[in-house]
Amino acid sequence: MVTFGGAYAVLAYVAQQAVAVYGWLSPGEMVRGLALAESTPGPLIIVVQFLAFLGAYRAPGDLDPWEAAVLASLLVTWVTFVPSFLFVLLGAPYMERLRGNRSLSAALTGITAAVVGVIANLGVYFAVHTLFRESSAASWGSFALEVPDVGTLRWVAVVLTVVAAVLLFRLKLPVLKTLGICAGLGLAAGLAGLPVS
Repeated sequence: MVTFGGAYAVLAYVAQQAVAVYGWLSPGEMVRGLALAESTPGPLIIVVQFLAFLGAYRAPGDLDPWEAAVLASLLVTWVTFVPSFLFVLLGAPYMERLRGNRSLSAALTGITAAVVGVIANLGVYFAVHTLFRESSAASWGSFALEVPDVGTLRWVAVVLTVVAAVLLFRLKLPVLKTLGICAGLGLAAGLAGLPVS
């Protein structure tokens, strides 16, 4: 209801709240949940169901952990998708009229620029928590930054990142082939006993 830019824009906020504020899961678990949601068909925002399940399971209140987890995941799924469907069904007849409004178009252009920054923030979050085992929060006034501990660099993740970049940008392989190759390499590294997580 209060975000623009789709799942990438809202998930940066969700990740910060679920990990740093509420402590429902670790940064690594958040990255794995996002990676799982990214690699499966369907909307990326479904990762909120994973977060709700873990959060409710770990802090069930008076309920059984499994009951709390299932109820939370069902509730989050409902409140994630029902408003979107209502906006589309109720707002569709008025969309063409709104597209011609110059003031609204200018405001949406500004919002789009801001959303690019939010998505970049999510990319940095992914990189820090995928390529490094540990990081610490540093803040200067209202500016906060997650600083990786360089000594905890995950070499397997770095190699896979470089391989993926070469396959995508240099060799122009499709994303699905690149994903399959990198998944195979990651599996091979894990089976060889290399530290992959």
